[in-house]
Amino acid sequence: MEHNLSVNEYFKKRAAQHRPRYRFGGASRTDWKKWREALLPAVKATLGPTPCKVPLNAEIQAEWREDGLVKQRVLFAVEEGLSAAAYVFRPENTPGRLPAILACHGHGPFGKDAVMGNRSTAERCAHIAELNYDYGLQMAKAGFVTMAIDWRGFGERDDHRNPHFSALGQGSDLCNAHYLRANLLGMTLLGMDIHDGQCALDYLGRQDFVDPNRIGAMGLSFGGTMTTWMAIMDERIQAADIICYSDRFAEFAMRFIKLCGSQITPGLLELCDVPDLQGLIAPRPLLVEIGVHDECFLVGAALSCYREVEKIYHAAGAGNRLELDLFEGGHRWGANRSTAFFRKYLA
Repeated sequence: MEHNLSVNEYFKKRAAQHRPRYRFGGASRTDWKKWREALLPAVKATLGPTPCKVPLNAEIQAEWREDGLVKQRVLFAVEEGLSAAAYVFRPENTPGRLPAILACHGHGPFGKDAVMGNRSTAERCAHIAELNYDYGLQMAKAGFVTMAIDWRGFGERDDHRNPHFSALGQGSDLCNAHYLRANLLGMTLLGMDIHDGQCALDYLGRQDFVDPNRIGAMGLSFGGTMTTWMAIMDERIQAADIICYSDRFAEFAMRFIKLCGSQITPGLLELCDVPDLQGLIAPRPLLVEIGVHDECFLVGAALSCYREVEKIYHAAGAGNRLELDLFEGGHRWGANRSTAFFRKYLA
């Protein structure tokens, strides 16, 4: 036997040889139904217990008009001792109940600010320009109500912003720190974020300008992770746009180590892979965006992932509800089909 001392190589080899228990291999609608009935509860169980909901006690801190929109900054409680900050945008002078989109942010220093188009600093402007990142703002301009919150450890919920908070250090990854803390409590950070997202949907659904039966979700990168999981866990999400989050765990998690504690649950790869997770959204409409020059999720692996999702959608009898935007660009929002997609399925 040849001795190996590299733990990294060990995990890469284990992942390459591993076949998840519920990897989809069927072809018929009956195969899909049996697979979904077995996988969905198992996936949900990996999230662990989630926080208990409390009254939202929502507070609109500010309301202003800009870009032809009514813009609000909102605070609401998500559990005992913790709240979330959000932006809610809606078209001005548009009567009736409108379709809404939960705009999920990805990694980065500005959380919800970037996806909702906050250009108050040069750094925010550069971040938005690099990723074409302000889909929350742009979709509101296109006629939708949009809402974005900071996931735990991001934006206004990033304790690095507090100059008196030095215990974590400036170089620490709050995703991993909070994942370990949640794990100590028998919970998962992803489960906590999903809980917060569901509280955001509770708030949206109670607004007299939102149609609670026409809600979608979209997000880039880790925002794509959250879009995937929000759609899996909450059927109020009627359509989803997953942007630059197509791959397999053996590639981006094991080979490239491009993951964090916000994106995983214990034992997840034993059960399934990313294509299976996205396939659980079927038969609801799904738009998948892949950048040809994405350096985080390489195009070959991303398209391979998409083809597996495609098989699941066809088996579910929903092949016409799956769309692909393969665009010439990097790790960013393609912005080519999102508006038409959500108008088709939510309008």
